[in-house]
Amino acid sequence: MADTNTVVHIGENSPEQVALKLVHQLASMEGRDLFSHGKNVPDKKWLLDTYAECLHAVKGFRKYG
Repeated sequence: MADTNTVVHIGENSPEQVALKLVHQLASMEGRDLFSHGKNVPDKKWLLDTYAECLHAVKGFRKYG
């Protein structure tokens, strides 16, 4: 039976935490409002794609060029 009480702890400087902080910075730079229902709220696709790209970059897999 699978453990349904799994808790995931995102550490202070884990790649996931750094990627999330980067998403917040990018959203701010682009004028996107992550925490309200303002006029420039990112959609789910933007949020998930941006987080995935940030995590990829933080882990050192992003190619430059």
